[in-house]
Amino acid sequence: MLQPRIRPICTQCRSLLSSVRRNYATATEPTPRSTTATQDAVVYTPPSAPIRKATGFEMRTYKPRTPGVRHLRRPINDHLWKGKPFDKLTFAKVGHGKGGRNNSGRVVMRHRGGGHRRRIRTVDYVRAAPGKHIVERIEYDPNRSAHLALIESVKTKEKSYIIAAEGMRAGDTVESFLSGVTRDLIASMGGVVDPGMLAAKTAFRGNCLPMHMVPLGTQIYNVGSTAGKGAVFCRSAGTYATVLSKEETGSETKKKVKVVLVRLQSGEVRKVDKDACATIGVSSNPNWRFRQLGKAGRSRWLNIRPTVRGLAMNASDHPHGGGRGKSKGNVHPVSIWGTPAKGGFKTRAKRNPNKYVVKERPRNQGKRKRDN
Repeated sequence: MLQPRIRPICTQCRSLLSSVRRNYATATEPTPRSTTATQDAVVYTPPSAPIRKATGFEMRTYKPRTPGVRHLRRPINDHLWKGKPFDKLTFAKVGHGKGGRNNSGRVVMRHRGGGHRRRIRTVDYVRAAPGKHIVERIEYDPNRSAHLALIESVKTKEKSYIIAAEGMRAGDTVESFLSGVTRDLIASMGGVVDPGMLAAKTAFRGNCLPMHMVPLGTQIYNVGSTAGKGAVFCRSAGTYATVLSKEETGSETKKKVKVVLVRLQSGEVRKVDKDACATIGVSSNPNWRFRQLGKAGRSRWLNIRPTVRGLAMNASDHPHGGGRGKSKGNVHPVSIWGTPAKGGFKTRAKRNPNKYVVKERPRNQGKRKRDN
């Protein structure tokens, strides 16, 4: 049985932290003050600088009873649901999808196959249902890196899965404003829609807003690109986008938002529709990228097959294969199908030679005809 041990990820400070530990029940003597000969001038000597505390986050480690457990590292998620998922919103994952095949049976994603049995969770990426929803629980999803939140509508009592935000817990209330601002919310603002007050009442973690209602500089995830469709950006664990600006059209008195500029974590700036969906916050499970599986078997449990180097193959299996010893036969790095794998001058698309050609005008064009 695995015995977890919670340790800080910084290994250099372990010895320092262990040496300064003390019981909280022990009483400490007050720091003496040094005084001069006269009572009027009192000089206070400050205590020594406190020792720096451990920073960062903690990962769950285990006693190395087996070689596969020695390097196992997992993020701490004690708030996750321990039971099974909501069965009505799931279906079994079977068929070609587990082996990286498409509908015709061809391999379109290599190094996939096997793995533990899974059930696909149907996630609501659109968030079109209005009204308040209560978060029942936060669940682990084996099909994605982020966690899921099972929410229930207060009015209709319908349940659905959404991607949970970082910090979201059971009992929280989330709401979607894609269909518009409710009358109760307008009445609370005095009957007039004030942009600042509207952002203060709607821009909460887990709420889904149209892009034109999101304040500038807000971190969002589950970002859509077009109106009426689901989210396509920032759905992985710990990802988010930032709202940069809003392009407006019309006169100064009647300005309307046309498109919204968002910056992704890669640094790319994208234009999205003003009515596209976006969820306030950061996607859950941000420490997922620091995990260590510990052994090759855990990759096979996750439906990941081994990746073999082309140099280690035979000549009939890869262009780099064959030969005596470690040699790829003076061949430029290519893929298994022979396409160049490195070098931007080879992998980039070829430039259209007719795109930048400046057409010359005829010699007689633009000149006045001489009168005979």
